[in-house]
Amino acid sequence: MRRLFSTFAHGAPGAGLLLLRTVAGTIVVIHAATALRGDPPVAAYLVEAVTGVIGILLLLGLWTPVTGTLLAILAFLSAFSRPPELLSWILLSTVGAALALLGPGGWSVDARLFGWKRVELPDRNS
Repeated sequence: MRRLFSTFAHGAPGAGLLLLRTVAGTIVVIHAATALRGDPPVAAYLVEAVTGVIGILLLLGLWTPVTGTLLAILAFLSAFSRPPELLSWILLSTVGAALALLGPGGWSVDARLFGWKRVELPDRNS
């Protein structure tokens, strides 16, 4: 999994990635929750449920390359199915693609699970 990320950025770049993930994930979760509030057809319900799960995974920073790619695809397809919101869907698709390419940053579950670890070797003489 570590090969999917160039680094797990800390400091200002990590904060920027955290901000991107937080904004994108929040928007996706709110959109999915409002869409599920009504009585959508089964197919639309499944799409919105998957979209909500993608938003939650982005908020956590878990499987970011996969969830960013899925967000980019779903938002790109939504841009054509909902023309009045074209620019906002294109923007969300671009943010999803950027997160898929850049990774989650240092403050994420991915960084804790797959980040660099320090291994202490015992002294041979003891």
